[in-house]
Amino acid sequence: MSNDIQRIDSNERLSRIVVHGGVVYVAGVTAGDISGDIGAQTRDVLAKIDGYLKTAGTSKSRLLTVQIWLKDIDKDFAGMNQVWGEWADKANMPTRATCEAKLARPELLVEIIVSAAL
Repeated sequence: MSNDIQRIDSNERLSRIVVHGGVVYVAGVTAGDISGDIGAQTRDVLAKIDGYLKTAGTSKSRLLTVQIWLKDIDKDFAGMNQVWGEWADKANMPTRATCEAKLARPELLVEIIVSAAL
């Protein structure tokens, strides 16, 4: 039965992408360059998400749901939202939640999790 589940870019802790039942699940994505502000980190994260979606055979126009985790929602919500607004496919907006969370490293300002249809 595991043939109906495709796992991409897996290691001992997680799979970066899982495809099942026509849905692509992308694990939490953080910025590779953590020296930037919320705008730079959000742009980096969204560019990585574009790449992961392409690897799985889909795109941001097929997003179903998005979870955005911010280190400091009061400080960074507007800056993240500006970059999100420039990136998102306005004709195909997903459901979305944005929360504040303590992220894995103090330099990280944003982490984004997405699911998309194939």
